Amino acid sequence: MSCYLHSESNPDVGSVYVREQGQLYRLNQASSGINSSVPKPRPSRLFSKGFSVELCVNRENDNGRTDHFIFTYTKEGNLRYTAKSLFSLVLSYIADNIHHVDSLIGFPEQIAEKLFYAADTRQKFSEPRIGFGALQKFTEAYGSLVLRTLCLKNRYLLISEKLEEIKSFRDLTCLDLSFCKLGDEHELVTHLASETLSSLTRLLLKDNCLSDTGLRKMTAPVRVMKRGLDNLSILDLSYNPGITNMGVGYLLSFKTLNYLDLSGTGLKDTKTAVHRIQTQIGLVHSEVYLKEFDHSSCKTEGWAEQVYGKRVRKEVLVSPLGEKDRGNPENLQFYKKKAAVPHFPLGKTEMSEELQNKRKISAEHEEQNLKSKLNISVDDWDLLNSY
Repeated sequence: MSCYLHSESNPDVGSVYVREQGQLYRLNQASSGINSSVPKPRPSRLFSKGFSVELCVNRENDNGRTDHFIFTYTKEGNLRYTAKSLFSLVLSYIADNIHHVDSLIGFPEQIAEKLFYAADTRQKFSEPRIGFGALQKFTEAYGSLVLRTLCLKNRYLLISEKLEEIKSFRDLTCLDLSFCKLGDEHELVTHLASETLSSLTRLLLKDNCLSDTGLRKMTAPVRVMKRGLDNLSILDLSYNPGITNMGVGYLLSFKTLNYLDLSGTGLKDTKTAVHRIQTQIGLVHSEVYLKEFDHSSCKTEGWAEQVYGKRVRKEVLVSPLGEKDRGNPENLQFYKKKAAVPHFPLGKTEMSEELQNKRKISAEHEEQNLKSKLNISVDDWDLLNSY
């Protein structure tokens, strides 16, 4: 074969390559007898221009691919086709047609989480006509698993873009809307009083242009029907100058509050407001900054974290008001003191021991009286006690 390749009487057939164990070898090296003026042939392509290779580590996550095979490299460097599992094929099909699913109630949570990620990879939740309906199917069936906490700090544009999706989340425990400049008439402020957000325990509304009117709307269900934000434990209303002493009266219905921040509001008579909060809610004015109102730990948690969490973290969420809080001499932060533990454990123990001794003595007296009446010997009495 080499004689044929290097023969001057035969035309140049180009380079010949052989692939062996992942390595590419060239068989016909250039001969010294060949005229150097002959142009060297182009290297031949092993694959077409449109050929691509993807290394798949997690085979259940197909990253939106619609083909039924996975193309991988072996350890030796050879190429290998692997058929997808039936579960992956079915999961991909349902994710592609998630808008045709009637309900996911009763569907296993472990599979639903994979279905959510598969639909998110295909950007089904971002499609104009079917995105909201697809997300709503998950929120109705799985509640807090889709989102437990939502941080929208300084994200007014995102709120305007995804308002309906945000309103569909239920069973949230923490919602941060700080620095969003919503105002009293915003639709999301009215939504705070709905039944879907009754699970909130932490609500941060710092610097949102709220006034007494907004507080009246937000607290109406709690004041009138004893429902709505009745589980609220932490409430931040700082730097809303429209909140006055009249607005403090609306907050007195929050009996479960443990922490309240009214710094930077429009309170005129602060002494009266502090006295009302302390006597009617049981909150004490704090002289130092409380860590419960620190926004640095804010983050979005849940299945939808990839949808909303990344957008929040892309920007540096810094507000000029943040540094003023700690050094503000008119800091109006309140907290609830922990219940004092009674310091009488010895007295209770002594009382219980004394009661037991009295009962023991009375039982012995009754036993002696019964013995004297029945005239039974000690041996017979011990026999009866053995039963």
